[in-house]
Parts: sequence; C-alpha cells; structure tokens
Amino acid sequence: MSTTHTPPSVRLRALVDTVQRNERTLRRFQDVELQLIRAQDFQSLCRVLFDYLPREFGLERVTLWLNDTLPLLHEMALRSCASPLKTAREMGEAAVRLCVQGRPWLGAPAALDEAAGAALFDGEPDHARPASIALLPLAANGQVSGYLCFASDNESRFAAGMATDMLERFAVIAAASLDNVAHREQLERLGATDALTGLPNRRYFDERLREETTRASRYRLPLGCLFIDIDSFKPINDAHGHAVGDRALALVGACLRKQTRLGDTIARYGGEEFAVLLQGDLKDSLVVAERMRAAVAQLELRGDGGGRIPLTVSIGVSAHAMRPDADLDGLGRTLVDEADRAMYKAKSEGRNRVATLAA
Repeated sequence: MSTTHTPPSVRLRALVDTVQRNERTLRRFQDVELQLIRAQDFQSLCRVLFDYLPREFGLERVTLWLNDTLPLLHEMALRSCASPLKTAREMGEAAVRLCVQGRPWLGAPAALDEAAGAALFDGEPDHARPASIALLPLAANGQVSGYLCFASDNESRFAAGMATDMLERFAVIAAASLDNVAHREQLERLGATDALTGLPNRRYFDERLREETTRASRYRLPLGCLFIDIDSFKPINDAHGHAVGDRALALVGACLRKQTRLGDTIARYGGEEFAVLLQGDLKDSLVVAERMRAAVAQLELRGDGGGRIPLTVSIGVSAHAMRPDADLDGLGRTLVDEADRAMYKAKSEGRNRVATLAA
C-alpha cells in the first residue's frame, strides 16, 4: 500500500515506533559506552567489547584489530591472549581501503574482494562468514589506533547506505577508552607519574625512549623529540611565589598534553622542562612544536592579585630516521641531546619560539 493511501494514524504510529526503537538503541549504546569509559585495564575493556557488547546487541561476534605500530598498543597486544584481538598487517591494510575517509564500512562479506575477505576473516570459508558486518575505524587526533568489526547473521543488519551516526559516535568513545587504558596500564606498570602535573616523569620518558627507538627501528620509521622549557620561570616564582609557579607548571603541562597526539609520549622531564617523543620526521615534529608553543602563549595564568601573568615556552626539536642496524641507545641519547641543545638555541634567539639544530 502506498503511503498516500495509508491513514495518518498508521503513519504516525510507525513514526513513533521508529523513534522509540532508535531511543532504545541509543540507550544501549550509551550503556556500553559507559562500561568502556569505566574500564580500568585492557582486560576489562576486552570483556566489554567481546562479551557484553555482542550480547547486548545480538551480534554474532566482535573483533578488534590493534595498530601495533603504536608502541602502547603493541605492548598490550603482546600481553593479550584474547582470540578476537587481531594485529595482522593485512587486516589493517584491508580496513584502510574499505573505510574511505575514515568512515565506517557496512555491507555483506560477499561484497569484499578476495584479499579483504581473507584478511578480515582470517581465512574462514565463505559459508562460515557472517551475513553482514560493520567495520568501524578507531581514531583520535588523526591517527588510527584500530578497527572494530561487528558481525551479524542478519544480512539486513549492516547494509551499505545505512546511517552511521551512532556507530561513529561509539567509535570515538571506544578509541578514547582504548587510549586511556593503554596509558593507564603503562603508568601503573612503571609507577612513574609526576604528582604536580599528572604527567609521566623522566623515568617513564627514559623507558619509553628505549621502547620507541626499538619500535621505530623495527618498522624503519622516523622518531622526533621536543624539549620544552617554560620561559622566565624563576622570575615568576620570585615575583609571585611558589604556589603560582606550581599553577604555571600544572597549566602548561595540561596544555601540552592536549596538543599531544595518540601514540606520542609527553613527560615532565624535570623542573620547568618537558619532553615529548613524536612518531614522525622533522617536518611533523616542527608542526607539533609550533602548535604547542602557540597554545601555551594563549594560556591565562592569574596571580594572587588577579593580574594576567604571561606564559611562553621555548622548544627545541630533533628527529632521526631509525635503522635496524643502528646503535639504538646511542641514537636515543643523541635525539634527546640535540633537542635539548636546540631548546637553548631557541632561548638565545629570544624565547617563545621553536628551534632546531638542522640547517
């Protein structure tokens, strides 16, 4: 029957049913999101994804692919024995091809090319594959940490052209929860948090430097380092007292953390100095450094009298390509030393600027 001949009361009832069904779905998503946010460790997060989520939504299974080129995720993947957790490079490559512009891919496995089907379903025969899937990119700050694959035996559950608003919202929450768990586990393992700023401390940074140089060497990736110093910090302490100085450190630390990308490492290195390890070359590192410098210059630090106290930082930048045959310990020390010397160059050139030793 065409809608033009359907009584208004019937059309209204159908509309109300649709709205109520969407509200119930949204509430279930919100409940799962809350469980993810509350997860204190990777094991708890996996239980939500692999047990609670499929049971709540009637899914055949949920699979998580982790981008193990990101060091924190690599470490978690090594320690995990969960079978729905995947790290194979082929699955990541297939997911990148499918999720164009970082959008979810919905459809039947039969629509996949042979390589993508083999990667996503680990060589399962066609008859054992689900009827439809949704593939969700998990990304934060422009960097993909993984993909979630929802599988259903209902061929109309996930179809091309369906709205993906709820799935995209869920993916944002899942990505943030994954990042939080990874950093929390690493910090707890090392017991290395700076009490004033809440950032990791130098001990943590040194540990991460060893891990990062090893990872970058394995994948032949560049590694960058920023050395950051708060300008004129001693005069702030002398003029306004140590309580205001502590507020300055906490404010700058929080600001720098917000500018740090997923997978990068930031730490309070000592005193008024901060250090950052970046996954990228010198060009990438300079872009991040300039963004941090500009963000700190906009901060509003107030003295006890209410007046604004200017805050700026000088940042030194270095970067090196990591090779499998390199002296990784020596190269890590060189990376930090060059960033440190570049920071003093920025100081000598007038402060509130970014500098590098590179010609």
